[in-house]
Amino acid sequence: MRCKRSVCYIENVSSMKIKRIAVKSSAGAYSVVTGTGVIRRGAKEIAALGQFSSVHLVSSPKVWRAVGKTVQRGLRLPKSRCPHLFGDAESAKNLRSVEQIARSLCRAGADRRSMVVAVGGGVVGDVAGFAAAVFLRGVELVHIPTTLVSQVDSSIGGKTGVNLPEGKNLVGSFYPPRLVLTDPQLLRTLSDREFQGGLAEVIKHAIIADTEMFAMLERDMDKVLRRDRRMLGLLITRNVEIKARLVSRDEREAGLREILNYGHTFAHALESVTKYRRYQHGEAVAWGMIAAAFLGHELGLTRADDVSRIVALIRRLGPLPPWPPVQPAALLNAMRSDKKTRAGILRFVLSPRIGEARSYDTVPLHAVERVLHFTPRLITASDKLSRGRNG
Repeated sequence: MRCKRSVCYIENVSSMKIKRIAVKSSAGAYSVVTGTGVIRRGAKEIAALGQFSSVHLVSSPKVWRAVGKTVQRGLRLPKSRCPHLFGDAESAKNLRSVEQIARSLCRAGADRRSMVVAVGGGVVGDVAGFAAAVFLRGVELVHIPTTLVSQVDSSIGGKTGVNLPEGKNLVGSFYPPRLVLTDPQLLRTLSDREFQGGLAEVIKHAIIADTEMFAMLERDMDKVLRRDRRMLGLLITRNVEIKARLVSRDEREAGLREILNYGHTFAHALESVTKYRRYQHGEAVAWGMIAAAFLGHELGLTRADDVSRIVALIRRLGPLPPWPPVQPAALLNAMRSDKKTRAGILRFVLSPRIGEARSYDTVPLHAVERVLHFTPRLITASDKLSRGRNG
């Protein structure tokens, strides 16, 4: 093993590099172990955490059909071990699902020395993580993320929670895992739509923290969309490093970590007004980042050429589900339930230039309304112009 700063390199069974990235938390440091084939080290990695009375897998039927056998082999669990399954649509990210998991754990005999292993994407991680945080006042938690968005973002940092009809992620806790096992091989069965949604979070990290990665995405997006193995490995590791650095410095989102919400004030409002049924989270974030770029320019913060680059890169992900046919006032009302709102004042994360971001709480509402009005119209007009040129 060799280490460089917070990243350690170890060799896996096929002699490919696996990286161990440290994340600091108030409950103690934990590792994100990432690399192709890392799931085969699962049993060894969990054994190093200590002795547990039982291990309980929480997943969704869809995810378990795709990767269940691989995960069970990697963790060396009996084939008869039944996972606790719940639907992982965004509309199922609610307190009813938490209760379902908690009751299932009770029936399976889980106790305070048990461990919950969340196997799935962002919804599974958020819901299973929150269930682990509150079941018997907290049992140990491990994440095995199976989507791109969860591998590069949501599995890292300890945020857990569920939605209310009034807004997204309004009930939850900061509950860091003991370990995150991130294996790009688990992405093989991911649909193009889910993969492209995950790339929105990759683009977000580049906008807020990494000009070189942004340029690489501009140059090599075609390779990324083809899921080139080398490119995917580089991107996942770099994004984990970015997320780990930010959450280690600001675990409770008191300041710096808030920049990870770039585009999310808009995105959460879009998800809320469409009842969490129109967009996958990454698709809403993609729209949200476009709107955030326009808002930055409207306020004189973001240069026109940076806005153009941001919008152009996001649109290379492919068509997004349309902007909903609602009035700006409805979206503004949804934004007021956003967890970043303070004393009724909306807060937005904006990027003065690619590679940097910070929060702003003095944004005029009329500027936000203009952006909400014109964003879908500008994109629709651009689409028509593009089709005209190609036709």
